[in-house]
Amino acid sequence: MTGGFFNSRFVPRPSHVLEIETMPAGFRLGGISCGVKDADSAVLDLGAVASDCEGTVSAARFCDSGVLAAPVVVTRERCDLHAIRAVVANSGNANAATGEAGIAEAVRVQEAAAAALGLSPREVAVASTGVIGVLLPGERIAAAVPALTERLSAEGLENFAAAIKTTDALDKHVQLQVTLPSGAVSLSAACKGAGMISPRFATMLCFVQTDAVLTAPSADALLGAAVRRSFDRVSVDGQLSTNDTVILMASGESGVHVEPGSEDEAQLGEALDALALQLAVRIVADGEGARRIARVHVRGAGEESVSRVARSVANSPLVKAALFGGDPNWGRVAQAIGAALPGTAPLRFDVAIEGIAVARDGAGVEHDTAALARAVSGEEILYEIDLPGAGAEAELFFSDLSYDYVKINAEYTT
Repeated sequence: MTGGFFNSRFVPRPSHVLEIETMPAGFRLGGISCGVKDADSAVLDLGAVASDCEGTVSAARFCDSGVLAAPVVVTRERCDLHAIRAVVANSGNANAATGEAGIAEAVRVQEAAAAALGLSPREVAVASTGVIGVLLPGERIAAAVPALTERLSAEGLENFAAAIKTTDALDKHVQLQVTLPSGAVSLSAACKGAGMISPRFATMLCFVQTDAVLTAPSADALLGAAVRRSFDRVSVDGQLSTNDTVILMASGESGVHVEPGSEDEAQLGEALDALALQLAVRIVADGEGARRIARVHVRGAGEESVSRVARSVANSPLVKAALFGGDPNWGRVAQAIGAALPGTAPLRFDVAIEGIAVARDGAGVEHDTAALARAVSGEEILYEIDLPGAGAEAELFFSDLSYDYVKINAEYTT
């Protein structure tokens, strides 16, 4: 990986995007300690982002788990998802599988934040991340909200990002300038995620801000496309979360109108896609003890077939263990392909690892084993798979499976 935010070779920085050190106009953020993670420490565990602009436009996406956390339910059912002006998020407690009591505590936090910010509860989203099955200490959080809102500032992104972390080791926040045909706008984001990551979304929270002027349909379309191309394409352990939330807020303070269907919208979408994909790749790289990450790219006939193969490879414990060990055992990949596409006839497929062909028409081919061993010892590994036919492609980004992953999750609540 290279330096800077765009530090993966899998995510090139768009030429019209630059890293900057200032927030999009109209936003304030911050984070404080309120004792959710540890009552006896000063670790940050409660954060908020707020827009000071009445015309703020928003869009949101959530996980599709059958066990939705209380904050997801409250935000989906009690917020105007196109007019969110603030988010309050805590770490250390997911408030998931907590029943009606959990809903009540999430509402308590939402209403406390609305009162402190002078907003309607319908303009305030709530989010939580942490241990599942433990009731949120909503009274404690609500009591801390006024102090939190008093500390919000345009320089508060780093504290906000720290407050939403759980097992994260890597920073996942950035501020960008995006030069559009109609003028310059800014983008910023803070994200968390390191474990319980599945291609159907990721165990993550992500909050994106821009000062572009957007319509609600445009904001929704841009965010939806970015999520599909990023957070829907990652896997650490194949486990689907209960709390996933992505929210985009547009203050409009730049005065640059991004009209639907315009070149401005296309270029802002390109920037947002790159931002989200780099965050997603960073989640994978942070995969609770991960040493290496990989991209699997599958080509062939049929969207369902190529997607099933990509997910099978990305979620295979055998492939992930080989990746961790730098073991160029392409047989693990072949096994995952077969598991995804069962049948009676031998399947013809091609596999290349870091550009080195290791299988063709379903059988191994002679290759430079020393070169392959060197290739899989790097930090980022590319697997390419060709199935019969053409016309469909799928890709996923995944981490290895390490000793530390087992240790972290074996001791998560103890």
